[in-house]
Amino acid sequence: MSEQVEVTVGRFGRAVGIRGEIAVELRTDEPARRFRPGVSLRLGDTGRSVEIDQVRWNRGRLAVTLVGYPDRTAVEALTGLLLHALVPSDERPSEPEEYFDRQLVGLKVLDHRGAQVGTVTEVLHMPAQEVLQVDVTGEERLVPFVSALVPVVDLASGHVQLADVPGLLEDVE
Repeated sequence: MSEQVEVTVGRFGRAVGIRGEIAVELRTDEPARRFRPGVSLRLGDTGRSVEIDQVRWNRGRLAVTLVGYPDRTAVEALTGLLLHALVPSDERPSEPEEYFDRQLVGLKVLDHRGAQVGTVTEVLHMPAQEVLQVDVTGEERLVPFVSALVPVVDLASGHVQLADVPGLLEDVE
């Protein structure tokens, strides 16, 4: 059995109606995997957990009811709390060419010849695409996370490899 890691999957928003529903601001690309009846989620740093009772989409947003939270007053106390899930550290996304942020952060960044040039420090979720933030000798550089620029992602070896594109990590005069 693999070890487990804690990941942030959402944040409670406002109460929806009077029957104990509350909106969830998603922090996961896979809400169907993380928000199902019977799933238990940790509430921020409170040390408490909640169990999902029902799930539905309301005007494009996820709304849930929770076991033991029967009405609006009960769920209003949860507004703003982050939701965390324990997941297997080796869990993969549903789609084969997708990656969780936790899998990419910390990977070595190799140039097209295979020399290490930096480390992935963060994955930024921009409107058009994801962007890798790369530390190159103390300077942060941004690399669009598309196969034309990052053709190799090798989790087993712990690296991503960049395409031969001038100016990708350095300033071009």
